[in-house]
Amino acid sequence: MRRRTLLRTGAGILAGTTVGRVAAQDDDNGYEPLGSVEIPGAKDAAVVDGEVAYVAATDGFVTVDLSDPAEPEMLAEERGIPEDGPIDAIWDLWPDGDRLVVAGPANPTSLTPTVMLYDVSDPADPVGIDLYEPGYPVHNTFFEDGIIYLTQHGDDGHPLAIVDTADDELTELTRWSLLQHDDDWSGVNQRLYPIHDVYVQNDLAYVSYWDAGLWILDVSDPGDPEYVNHFGDYTREELEAMDDERALWEPLAPPGNAHYAQVDETGTLLGVGKEAWETEDGDGELVGGPGGIDLWDIEDPTDPEHLSHIPAPEAYDNTQEGQFTTAHNFDIVDGRLYSSWYFGGVKIHNVEDPENPEEIAWWREPDEAVFWTAQSGLPGEFFVGSSAESDGGFELAPTGALYTFPDERGEQASPPSLTEPPEGTDDSSGDEPTDGNDDVEATDEDGDDTDSGDSDDDPVPGFGPVVGVLGVGLGAWRYAKRNDRENQHRK
Repeated sequence: MRRRTLLRTGAGILAGTTVGRVAAQDDDNGYEPLGSVEIPGAKDAAVVDGEVAYVAATDGFVTVDLSDPAEPEMLAEERGIPEDGPIDAIWDLWPDGDRLVVAGPANPTSLTPTVMLYDVSDPADPVGIDLYEPGYPVHNTFFEDGIIYLTQHGDDGHPLAIVDTADDELTELTRWSLLQHDDDWSGVNQRLYPIHDVYVQNDLAYVSYWDAGLWILDVSDPGDPEYVNHFGDYTREELEAMDDERALWEPLAPPGNAHYAQVDETGTLLGVGKEAWETEDGDGELVGGPGGIDLWDIEDPTDPEHLSHIPAPEAYDNTQEGQFTTAHNFDIVDGRLYSSWYFGGVKIHNVEDPENPEEIAWWREPDEAVFWTAQSGLPGEFFVGSSAESDGGFELAPTGALYTFPDERGEQASPPSLTEPPEGTDDSSGDEPTDGNDDVEATDEDGDDTDSGDSDDDPVPGFGPVVGVLGVGLGAWRYAKRNDRENQHRK
């Protein structure tokens, strides 16, 4: 790990490009957004107390005022960070009280992977505090109780790294991988179990290990994580039996594909999202389809019970070249599931009866918005969805944006079809629309045994294309002295 000085960028307000693009909700118009603000490069988003959203923006991040959800307004824009070696592919961030972690690049590039800690006690003026270089790309992160959790793609076992922020200094405590639980996993091709995401609540970490399923760790002592359980669609033996050719396409298709997991505020209801597509198998035949979201009773983490499956919307073309509708990130709050489905839009499900989830709202405009996440703003009032912009990999939205939506039951007036070919599409293939109903219902897993043929240079599913070197971004970093913040305290 190489450490370098963290400087801070002056807060910038993107005057002239912050646009409320959609009028306030009108019952005559059906269910529609309350408002939106353009954010070039937008990817993931996180909301704090329904007041402020933090949005990862590829070459930096922005903060957005949500106090009037019908008119979201950009507060600050941080680009070209850090100045002495700007990184790109910043796809994720996470707030914890008045601190924010920002990390990237999400995928292997020639840029230096960097984790940055910010003071966001004034969201309109973020202050860089500290940074360090973990030596590996960081696709996703989580920040809770002063501890940062980082997904590490590249090393043996694709570890989870755990970092302390005591005294506003980033100090790595430990790394944990499934190989520490059972070294026999070394016999499985690593393409089948990249670590994709992590969510932490009540001293339990929910780690998404793709085709290896969801792994639960006890992190009550962050420096010494302990294995609790894991479950998914495949046993270790089944994955080990897959040859290298199958390992090239299997991670793109269901079943498996544990992409993101989250529990509700009670810690007893778990959602596991599967990111998947139609793809060609080793014989050139189309297999698979989009992934959905599975709901589990996790009151006893050692004995999870599968409750229900929410399939993806049907679509004309669910390959990675089409307007695919696989599940992406989501939020579960107060008996509601807020979900994003890329070109398939955003949805609300009532999950008060999780064995029978009820879809109560759905909005989609695939030519305008391609949703990366959906997050509760204020329950019963509004939620947000971040629309991701094309960045040289997937063809996504023409520009990034953060949308706000009413948190209520509704039906979109004259919604666009997802099952008809988009304008200008060659319809000669005659493919049938596909949905997530080909997903295999998840089952408990466990396993044993030996050898693989991996290549970390191969693209890994769920991680997007390798991002090229981009030019130095905007913004100037300057030193932020810790004694300038003597009177500030953490929430």
